[in-house]
Amino acid sequence: MYKTCPAATAGAKKNDRLWSKIKKNWVLYLFVLPALIYLIIFKYIPMYGVLIAFKNFKPIKGIFGSPFTDHFGLAHFIRFFNLDIFWSLIKNTLVLSLYSLLAGFPLPIVLALLINSASTKRLAKTTQMITYAPHFISTVVMVGILNLIFSPQLGIASLLLNALGIIDGPLMVLASNSSFAHLYVWSGVWQGLGWGSIIYIASLSAVPVELHEAAIVDGATRFQRVLKIDLPTILPTMVIQLILNCGNILSVGFEKVYLMQNSLNIDSSEIISTYVYKMGLQKAQYSFSSAVGLFNAVINLIMLLTVNRAARALTQTSLF
Repeated sequence: MYKTCPAATAGAKKNDRLWSKIKKNWVLYLFVLPALIYLIIFKYIPMYGVLIAFKNFKPIKGIFGSPFTDHFGLAHFIRFFNLDIFWSLIKNTLVLSLYSLLAGFPLPIVLALLINSASTKRLAKTTQMITYAPHFISTVVMVGILNLIFSPQLGIASLLLNALGIIDGPLMVLASNSSFAHLYVWSGVWQGLGWGSIIYIASLSAVPVELHEAAIVDGATRFQRVLKIDLPTILPTMVIQLILNCGNILSVGFEKVYLMQNSLNIDSSEIISTYVYKMGLQKAQYSFSSAVGLFNAVINLIMLLTVNRAARALTQTSLF
């Protein structure tokens, strides 16, 4: 007589429970189905194209017909690591990414706490509306605004500073390597500040009113209630957001950097994503640009896993 394997029995029970949940909540799973189909078609199926990073891709031969490169398919990666501008690309990308994280991560939290502490609902809603508005400005329009303000000759800032006698001559902010990172980051902070605070405001709305009432009875000040009630409430959300941001540490937005880039600030504005664009689309070096993009993705994945594990160990909160 055959004995039933305990592991197989447990697995069968687990599958039965899963199918019973799906049958019970089939309507909810039906809502998820379009998003799942989208992910499979546009995110997972195209992943086979990563093979061209290890091949000398010839469009006429296709992905599978193209030959593998030398050095066990790693020739394009070796070429990238040996570039004279390799460390410059890494440095510029990290500077913009870390600067954006340090400036842009805490400020939406502060704004959410201030809005939540507003004396009247009207003031809170007005502040929300004003701070949300810049998010809906397109990247092209945003860069156009920066050009209008900081244009060397006819920019508003240049004309004003010359009229006040603070400077004498054109304002060369857009053409300065040292100013590029500041202009990129703080314009991004201004544009995304209100929108980034939405998730924290939603978390703060779940705080029971009774907690604040009890704290007031005990004599707690508004600042003490923020520290002892509001911040602990949104801490898990803060950790998740930090993990996601760190997972994109080398994925600086391409469009804005490329639009702000010029021949005078190229030393500080050339990043991995703009380099991939130039190599891949402008110079048609598809395999090489794919190898650079794959390197970028692998580093982001390592960062995501590392920060997620650290967050789980320190705060008991993680993505998985």
